[in-house]
Amino acid sequence: MEVESKQGNKSSGMAPPNYRSSKNRRARNCCFICLAVLVLLGLIFLILGLTVFKARKPVTTVNSVSLRDLDVSFDIARLQVLLNVTVQADLSVRNPNRVGFKYDSTSAILQYKGKEIGDAPLPAGEIGPRETRPMNITLTVMVDRLLSGSGLYSDVMSGALPLTTYVKLSGVVRVLFKIHVKSTSTCDLFVDVLNRKLVNQTCHYKTKL
Repeated sequence: MEVESKQGNKSSGMAPPNYRSSKNRRARNCCFICLAVLVLLGLIFLILGLTVFKARKPVTTVNSVSLRDLDVSFDIARLQVLLNVTVQADLSVRNPNRVGFKYDSTSAILQYKGKEIGDAPLPAGEIGPRETRPMNITLTVMVDRLLSGSGLYSDVMSGALPLTTYVKLSGVVRVLFKIHVKSTSTCDLFVDVLNRKLVNQTCHYKTKL
């Protein structure tokens, strides 16, 4: 009788097999539910990233370029030209994204036949979601950089001076993760030296994610 009583007490302290299996099923179900929620959230973020929050290229546009100043003097004996030119460029940068576009500090550059003859600093900044930011740039020729310019004398004597403005903006758009963006604008200008005005302007744009 004592042996049977001890065995009965020992077996009464153990959980029934049905209870343990039910507990394991609930734990597995909780894991499956958590995994399904994580997968669903991942799909939602992926869909939003590819549609609503898809990274789009900021667009730099040159609205106008004008000649503010032009002074020319000739040194016929040395076949040299002393030239002072100031170019005013009105730009606008449009951010089509639903998040801000942060760009680094850079410079607008004025070139003569591929040689840099002037620049203007552009400080770093941020353009808000779907915002268009105007930028007014004044580029003045650095005379010392033009003194050794080959072909300058003949170009000025012919009455047509070719110049190029170049602006590159580099920055990031944060859409789930950082996306690096580069936007450039180049404008080829022809200056009528005799009448002191721009006679032709052709601009090219390029943006890369």
